[in-house]
This record gives sequence, C-alpha cells and structure tokens, in this order.
Amino acid sequence: MADRIAMATQLARQAAKAGWFFGLHEFTGRMTTLRGQGVAPYKPTRPTPTMRDLIGDIGQLLVEDAKNVGDGVYPPIDEGPRTIMDGIDRLRRMLADVPRAVERRNAQATHAAAGLDVAEDLPDYFVQNFHFQDGGYLTENSARLYDIQVETLFIGAAAAMRRQALRPISEHLAGRDQRQCHLVDAACGTGRFLADVQQAFPALNVTGIDLSPTYIEEARRHLGAGRRLNLIEGNAESLPQHPSSQDIVTCIFLFHELPRDVRRTVIAEFARVLKPGGLLVFIDSLQWGDRPGWDGLLEMFPHRFHEPYFADYLDDPLDDAFDAARLAPVATWPAFLSKVMVRKRII
Repeated sequence: MADRIAMATQLARQAAKAGWFFGLHEFTGRMTTLRGQGVAPYKPTRPTPTMRDLIGDIGQLLVEDAKNVGDGVYPPIDEGPRTIMDGIDRLRRMLADVPRAVERRNAQATHAAAGLDVAEDLPDYFVQNFHFQDGGYLTENSARLYDIQVETLFIGAAAAMRRQALRPISEHLAGRDQRQCHLVDAACGTGRFLADVQQAFPALNVTGIDLSPTYIEEARRHLGAGRRLNLIEGNAESLPQHPSSQDIVTCIFLFHELPRDVRRTVIAEFARVLKPGGLLVFIDSLQWGDRPGWDGLLEMFPHRFHEPYFADYLDDPLDDAFDAARLAPVATWPAFLSKVMVRKRII
C-alpha cells in the first residue's frame, strides 16, 4: 500500500521548490531581456507550449515523483543547499552571472577562455563556452552555478526529471543483493543524481565519471566520502570499467552536448561495460516530434544558450544507434522536457 504521508511530503516539498524556481525563472528572464536590448530575440517557426502548459506538465511530473516515493522506490528527498549561506552564495553567483552571460551571448563568445591549462588534455568538442559561461564546464564558478541554473531553467523540475531513472533501476535491482551490484554514471557532473541513487540504494556500488575536474570536485564536496562511492575524472568515450562488469549504466543530459560520432563511441562503451542483461537508463532532451506542440522550445534552445551539438541531437536516430549496439528497448517515455530511454544489453 502506498505511503500517503510520504507522498504528500514529497509533493509539498517539490511544489514549494517549483514555486521558488518559477519566480527565479521569471526574474532572470526579465534580466536577460533588459540586458539583451538591441539584439532581436529568436522567433521559432515551430509551435511552442504556453506557460500554463509547462506548469501543468511540471505538476504531472511532480505527482509521478510523489507516487514513486509513496511506492517506496526512494525516500522523500531533501535537495536543499548544505547551509543557508551556501544557498545564498549560489544564488548570488547566478544573478551576478546573468549580465555577463548575456554579453557573451550578444558577442557570440563561444570558445573557451584562454589560459585554462586544464583544457589541454580535453577533447575539442568539450572546450567551449557551453551556455555562454566563460570557460564552459572548466571553472570552479561554473560548477557552483550549474545546479541552480538548471533548476531555474527547468522551473524547479530538473531533479524530478533525473529521478525518473530511479524506478527502472529499482525494478532491475529487485531481489538482488545490492552489495554485489555496480552502477556507473557517465558524465555525473556535480553528483546530484548520484546523491539520489545513494539515498534510494545505499548498498549499491556506485561510480561517477566526468570530464571536468572542477565538476568532480564539486561532486566530492556534495557527496562526501563513501565506501561504496568512487568518483573519477574521465571520458565516457573510454570508460575505465572492465568489459561486462556493470549491472547498470546511467547517462543523464550528456548526448545533446556531443557530436554524433562521439555519441556512437559512447554508446559502444555502454554496451561494452554492461553485463549481459544489464540495464542502461538514458535521460536527455526531447527530440523532434516527441511532443510536436513543444518543438518550438527545442528550436529556440541552441539560440538562447550555446549548445553547438543540440540541433544535430534533435534528429539523431538514437533508437537505431542503441539497437546497433545490441541494447534492446525496454521502455521510452517523456518527462517534461526530457526523454527517458530504458535499454538492456542483449545476452
């Protein structure tokens, strides 16, 4: 029987969070408009949803999130900053970055800032000012900004979209000794999804891998030390795991930031490290036609934010690519502005 108190607790928390980030979303949007005067806004040719449509869909996502809590898939999750001062610092940094990001967008400053020595060993596609942030994913400030920025962009729904991965993971682990199971999260970023994994499956052996050293450090600060946790600076194109060693691979919001040929390399790596019958849970942006009435938002996104590979991602036939790697379909569904794809490695 569903735990209705836990459901209500989760829903109340997430609704309050969404309300807060709706305010930030509107406020930063107005800051961007004022700072961007003189630059014509991009007008999509495809249909776009209304704000009412977006808020209604967020509500449905939060109800699904609460149902997962009520069903015991994961506990009510506290996503707040570690301290009030930490939250204030992240908010201050984000608001201070808005005018600078608008200036970089207006100037089309899309390449990584000079003088970042760490960039020398990274692939060219990664060394760019993603989202018009100076230094892209390479600076400490970017790592501090990332989570509050994506929650503001997605009106408080970013974490709830990521948590859609937890139910298929729970179903895959049912009846198994989690102490003997291994999950690797490719492009773990600041580790927020791994924190949810740890709360839901505390006995699971978890590895997070990311190209950015500053994001790995932010993940370490957020997650702390753990006997069953390993964080590695590395490339999803060449995962350090042995062949057929992982029970679960997760990949969240990575592919829209990769060139198409690199996506194929990464998919092959997923298949290589998964055990026969192992689970892949993939979450990324919607693609063309997933929600036809929302295609205008997808069309606008690479114009508002520097996302050099997003347009190609939108029409990349991912089903064909996963099939070619012998990753068989289990389920696919939309979750607000994201798409969840669950696959299993064919035995």
